[in-house]
Amino acid sequence: MIRHVVTFTWAADAPAERRAATLQALRDLRREVGGMTSLTVAEDAGLVDGNAHAVLIADFPDVESYYRYAQDPVHLAVIAEHVTPILESRTRIQYRF
Repeated sequence: MIRHVVTFTWAADAPAERRAATLQALRDLRREVGGMTSLTVAEDAGLVDGNAHAVLIADFPDVESYYRYAQDPVHLAVIAEHVTPILESRTRIQYRF
């Protein structure tokens, strides 16, 4: 199994409605792209200053499924149209579990 974890920090001027729409577009990837066994997209609880603003955690049954997702045109469009325009920074990691 492969777990894909991404943290997002939004630009200071990113409107709340744009951030919410981006999170929904990320959640919709499970339906629109698939290949994952689970998907969690959540906002930071605000308990500690300096945290990222949101996280995506997706589990894939194997490396090939992850690569199909990562290269899928719908996934790439969500990144280009929703994430990148409001992004300050992003951190990613994939690991076996």
